[in-house]
Amino acid sequence: MIKEMIHGLREMLILLFLAVFSKATGAKAYSRGVMIQEGAAYCLSWRLAVEANNVRAWRTVPSQCLRYVETYMLGGQYERDLDLIVGQILSYVNGIAPSSDGMDAWILDVDDTCISNVLYYRGKRYGCDPYDPAGFRAWALKGRCPAIPAVLELFSYLVQSGFKVFLVTGRDQETLGQVTLDNLHYEGFVGYKRLILRTAEFKGQSAVAYKSEIRRQIEEEGYRIWGNVGDQWSDLQGECLGNRTFKLPNPMYFVP
Repeated sequence: MIKEMIHGLREMLILLFLAVFSKATGAKAYSRGVMIQEGAAYCLSWRLAVEANNVRAWRTVPSQCLRYVETYMLGGQYERDLDLIVGQILSYVNGIAPSSDGMDAWILDVDDTCISNVLYYRGKRYGCDPYDPAGFRAWALKGRCPAIPAVLELFSYLVQSGFKVFLVTGRDQETLGQVTLDNLHYEGFVGYKRLILRTAEFKGQSAVAYKSEIRRQIEEEGYRIWGNVGDQWSDLQGECLGNRTFKLPNPMYFVP
């Protein structure tokens, strides 16, 4: 009888220990899971604020969001977002009947609009490191920026539909002009009206001021700008914006 009581008590103590241990480890796992979930939620909110232009003049991606931005850029969501936006652009394009005078125009930015710099920014921790002008210039001089497939498809459709496409970039004409042209052609961007790079005349100007002036000159030539596509808000602000603007996602850097 006593032996059975001792055995029962021993079983109760073991069950009690297991229950306490399970609760403790479960709480720890839950706490860690909540921390991870909250970190991802913050980075999602941060990216949304960036894309909505509510966070401005930011210099670097928050260090805690490095893996989040990496996953966004390489894990498939970036491409899905691009496909959705380009789908909206194509729906808009299909509602336009180009004139026979050949003066219907579109403007596309170049870096991270037509061609991608994600391979470069991988080495810069996806924007967690400060902007490095010399490093980016060395990367651009290699001429290895791959096309962004969804935008290449859009570009080809615009050209085939009779629109004149202007590629406007803040890249320096003197140092990066030829390599940029070669890079674009190699990646399939052929048939555009003009590639426009920053000349000495616009040195030191903000992207907004520079691109506004370029668009004004295009309109003064008689072109009607139906659409303007870029990954930076500075591509889409200022004067002579055209009939509609379309912002592509880019959580890696901010150009004022």
